[in-house]
Amino acid sequence: MAEHYRVAIVGSGPGGLSAAGRAAARDREAGSGSPSHILLESYERPAKTIQRYQLGKHVMAQPGFLDLRSDCRFAEGKREAILEAWEQDLASLGVNVRYGVEVTGITGSKNDFVIELGNGDSIGADNIVLAIGLEGNPRRLGVPGENLPGIQYHLEDPRAYEGEVVVVVGAGDSAIENALGLAEQNTVVILNRRDEFSRAKEGNLMLVLAAISDPDRNFSCLYQSAPKAVRENPGGDRPLVLTVDTPEGEQEIACDRIIARLGAVPPRKFVESMGIVFPNDKPTALPELTRQYESNVPGLYVVGSLAGYPLIKQIMNQGYDVIEFIHGNDIEPADNPLLAHQFHALPYSRSVDDTVEMFQRRIPMFSELNALAFRELVIESNVLVSYPDGELYDDASSRIADLQRSLADRSPAPRTSKVIREGDLIFDIGEFGTSFFTIVDGEVRLDDERTGLTTHLQRGQFFGEMSLLSGRPRLERATAGAGCVLVETPRRTMLKLMNSNDEVRAGIDWMFVVRELQRRFAPLAPYAKLGDIADRVTIRQYKAGERVFEQGETGDCLYLVRSGAAKLVRRHEGRALLVAQVRTGESFGDMALMGDPIRRETAEAAVALEVIEIGRREFLELIDLGTSKIEPLQQDVTRRVINSAVMEVRPETGSVVDFLMGHGLGEATNVLIIDADLCVGCDNCEKACAETHDGISRLDREAGPTFGNVHIPISCRHCEQPHCMKDCPPNAIHRATNGEVYIDDSCIGCGNCEVNCPYDVIKLSYEAPAKPSLMSWLLFGRGAGPGEPDSYEPEPAGREKGKKARKCDACVGVAAAPACVTACPTGAAMRIGPDQFIDLVGGR
Repeated sequence: MAEHYRVAIVGSGPGGLSAAGRAAARDREAGSGSPSHILLESYERPAKTIQRYQLGKHVMAQPGFLDLRSDCRFAEGKREAILEAWEQDLASLGVNVRYGVEVTGITGSKNDFVIELGNGDSIGADNIVLAIGLEGNPRRLGVPGENLPGIQYHLEDPRAYEGEVVVVVGAGDSAIENALGLAEQNTVVILNRRDEFSRAKEGNLMLVLAAISDPDRNFSCLYQSAPKAVRENPGGDRPLVLTVDTPEGEQEIACDRIIARLGAVPPRKFVESMGIVFPNDKPTALPELTRQYESNVPGLYVVGSLAGYPLIKQIMNQGYDVIEFIHGNDIEPADNPLLAHQFHALPYSRSVDDTVEMFQRRIPMFSELNALAFRELVIESNVLVSYPDGELYDDASSRIADLQRSLADRSPAPRTSKVIREGDLIFDIGEFGTSFFTIVDGEVRLDDERTGLTTHLQRGQFFGEMSLLSGRPRLERATAGAGCVLVETPRRTMLKLMNSNDEVRAGIDWMFVVRELQRRFAPLAPYAKLGDIADRVTIRQYKAGERVFEQGETGDCLYLVRSGAAKLVRRHEGRALLVAQVRTGESFGDMALMGDPIRRETAEAAVALEVIEIGRREFLELIDLGTSKIEPLQQDVTRRVINSAVMEVRPETGSVVDFLMGHGLGEATNVLIIDADLCVGCDNCEKACAETHDGISRLDREAGPTFGNVHIPISCRHCEQPHCMKDCPPNAIHRATNGEVYIDDSCIGCGNCEVNCPYDVIKLSYEAPAKPSLMSWLLFGRGAGPGEPDSYEPEPAGREKGKKARKCDACVGVAAAPACVTACPTGAAMRIGPDQFIDLVGGR
């Protein structure tokens, strides 16, 4: 064969460029008179994928915690500058590159590969680095009309379109960047299938949220929405009509074009023709690779998007590392130091790579993850290690303290292991938290006081999924056992993983159902017996206002609320009466299986509702397990029957509860209610709130809806699943263990929480200037008195800090809180939870 190289690199994207740059540097170091490498690219210039980025695109250097390894330069900047730098690097490094050649096939084996080219030539190689990416295989829209003119899957120059209505479908970085580029001179609607942008880089997240929040831009987002169909619109103002499935029902958008940025799928047929094996038949499956990115075909390496990672910095590191490995230098991955910090307190004497492999092997739900994706998940998580109180605990704590001191100057500070004592609480009953825990080693004890059930979880199991999925407080007490090693993964990371990995989502959903069946129906039944039943129940979602069942129907199932809230309405003498509200963790429709099969009420979603539907057969199996407790179920039904009777004989009670539910209190956990008959309008509540919060009140007493004597002022409801928490770029919004939702000082004033809150309880404001103390006002008349000034000019320091989001935090951490309630002279103000609504309006 005329040409034969030590390594042939197919594809000149970031991974291929970096690999070629390292190979050229190796040739130079060896003083080689002829290149031992070749870079093959079908396009006429390098980095075809980046070349096809929209003009002027700002390219980010993520992840920020990772150092770059490459002979080619890369830093955050404009697309054009990055491409220019890469072309200069290829020339200066002396890379042996051949453009305009298409690779049509690869055969052979290590040291004897044959690369077939589209022009009929062939090239031999000892090793091959496949860096072809996925850009040429975009995922289609997948709805009727997807092939109509005006639907496209790439956007090179957003300035080519002006005065159009453009719908961008997708919520990843490419979709966001396209939408923002078009929005300068077009009206843009972006469709996000989820309720937040969980996959976006932080920089893009901030930009898209700012655009959505800006009232002066023709830019909007439809969350939890997906395309349903596209049709031509002859004679209309716009050539296309897109039908969108939204939480409020179907919506039609007349538009000029649709840009679908839904990711891409591997060129599977081409890759499999080389002998590379995929782990399953799913279109999105990726090849299984070693830590050195070698496929099941020895000598055939895969880097870049086809290896499971789309981030440029990571891809360039892969290309560099592969060439080093081929040359006999098995260097550690660039993220090893970060993982070493997190593993510092572990009781194992293992390398970082061995530890990561052991973690993934011991947690079955993560076993199908790409190894690189699992490494990033661990980096974004906390590692908890338990030791017995005494010398072992003291030694581990000392080692972590020393490590943290050595890292004190780094910003942001890397995560380190968290050392806890055996017997320490991981979380307690009633606490609010959304992190998810997996057990690598040891044991965790879960105690459920309601059922009296104690569960001992072992290696490979997980917990915390109920609060992650439902937003409800922790239902159990979790205690660290002996030799306990845990991975605590934050909510945003888990949502990103669940949205991209069906196996992980299915596993978590299944265990959620198993534990709910156990908690609700069969507290002593083992998982093995409940698992078969869990396989046969159904999870259903309903939009706000959507009917679950109708009064008068014959029922054959009950519904367990997984998240959200439902309301039961009974028709009586021509009137529709609200007779019950059902919240997360409660059930409805029980009477159909425990007595009268005729539905006595109409059930509908008060807010977005997700339920577990349990049929008669499955219910009877649960009861017949012999470990079930029917009494609590009967007591719950009895309680609801009593409440329904109260609501029916006192229809005004149902009307008030219906009013409360209609204004979002179905998802509240702690809401301020004012008895209008007792309120004297003194505004002590607002003044006390301002005095407690540095001169800025977090409530508006006078505003808000009123029904009879019940008034709901503008004040935070501390929702079960807070809308404001979604897509907060700096993660500045938190939930205290008692449920208070609050904003910390890291707020950047982007305004996204203000836009996301459907109850208008968040406002952006500057810091209020300092004023004389309350005693100075009382004794000497200094200042304007207690409360928030009607208007104020921020001081220069406050203006420089910018506006920050302000909202009621239920006076978290303040003694004698909440201030609004304690300051009310007549007892008109009260903070209550939804379980108190009926008692409040029913006079009980």
